[in-house]
Amino acid sequence: MTGPDAPGGPDPATARDDILGRLGAPDDSVAEAYGAIRREYLRRHSEGDVRALFAERVAHYRAVVHTVTEARLPGALAAALRPGAYVLAPGLPAAWAAAIPPDRRAADGAELDAVAGVVTGCAAAIAETGTIVLDHGAGQGRRALTLVPDHHLVVVPADRIAADVPEALARLDVTRPLTFVSGPSATSDIELTRVEGVHGPRSLEVFVL
Repeated sequence: MTGPDAPGGPDPATARDDILGRLGAPDDSVAEAYGAIRREYLRRHSEGDVRALFAERVAHYRAVVHTVTEARLPGALAAALRPGAYVLAPGLPAAWAAAIPPDRRAADGAELDAVAGVVTGCAAAIAETGTIVLDHGAGQGRRALTLVPDHHLVVVPADRIAADVPEALARLDVTRPLTFVSGPSATSDIELTRVEGVHGPRSLEVFVL
């Protein structure tokens, strides 16, 4: 006989009380327990140019990658626009979008399935996996903003690129809603045929500063 009712098995009442006790524990106790977790794994695999590695990996996922200076960024964003209006994420630095004409800007409250795309920043990026992380703070917009429009233009400052996942997580507030983006939305679930744009933008353009 096996399971919790077996002789010598765990007491289900005790296990339940333990779990409920953890859920109701004060924040400082949770933080202390989290800090005590042993982390002996390798935190960084790449010691080289993380910006170049990130550009290579995100391009592998079929994103279009531009490496630009901050001075050239406004013109590069304007040149990448497709016909139609774009939502600029609230809090996006005005200098970044300076070359986007007013008539190409859609209000944040616009019907998202009717706009051409969205322009955002990011919270972090991960070179090893070619991943962009959004925490939906200033300059990134709410989650729907980066899931519904077909074209996502995202600016990635070089100082926000971490070498690996552990390094990126150390920079993030894990209590915020985090969205991890590795290339355009795609799936191969149906007959192993790749289909893009199923769960989010069909096209992703990344501007690495």
